[in-house]
Amino acid sequence: MITGIKQKTIVGEVGKIEISSPQLPSGALVDVIVFVEPEEQDATEYLLSTEANRQHLSKALQDLGDPSKHTLINLADL
Repeated sequence: MITGIKQKTIVGEVGKIEISSPQLPSGALVDVIVFVEPEEQDATEYLLSTEANRQHLSKALQDLGDPSKHTLINLADL
């Protein structure tokens, strides 16, 4: 019978991971698979992460200064 245990833990110094469970018998052979959660990227980092994104953001900032590119919306008309 195969039993699975899922736990979240924090990686310690020098990459050490500890897993404790009464379901793990002493001396048992186990397979361990580790999935590292990606670090969250803030919006500014994402927008500046590629050349295409940087160019698009730069163009959008330029357009902010050009009133002819603005679209006015009356919320009462929505």
